[in-house]
Amino acid sequence: MHAHIPAALAALLALGTTPGLRAAAVPDLDSPVGRWQLIDDETHAARGVMELTRNGDELQGRFVEAYLQPGEQPHALCVKCSGERHNQPMVGMVILWGLHREGSEWVGGHILDPTQGRIYGASVTLADGGRRLRVRGYLGISLLGRTQFWNRMP
Repeated sequence: MHAHIPAALAALLALGTTPGLRAAAVPDLDSPVGRWQLIDDETHAARGVMELTRNGDELQGRFVEAYLQPGEQPHALCVKCSGERHNQPMVGMVILWGLHREGSEWVGGHILDPTQGRIYGASVTLADGGRRLRVRGYLGISLLGRTQFWNRMP
């Protein structure tokens, strides 16, 4: 006696082996949404992982993992932050928010430096075919700031 697989289940199983379905797990290199390895612009050392997501038309980023340096605390709090972020864990904190798409760039946002408790203006742009993210933090105008490049993670 042969077991009969319902037609709908057989169709789903067949779809699971198609190349198109497996490709869905590949990051969209045209979008900043995904996980990014933070690279310190001064030391060029990897410092942690940010996860960028969309909330409606807004792009935001949560600090999800810290790569600790000697002497750093594993569960560091944002002691220099003000308001609701004061004394909250840095890991898990939204530190990039309010970005809206303008052409190929995401602009008009804010980025928090949790070690200093300072909030800066922010913009992000995909670079190197979507494999890197150019993150610009600035005071007032974009010319007065600094840039980091983050690497896309699989």
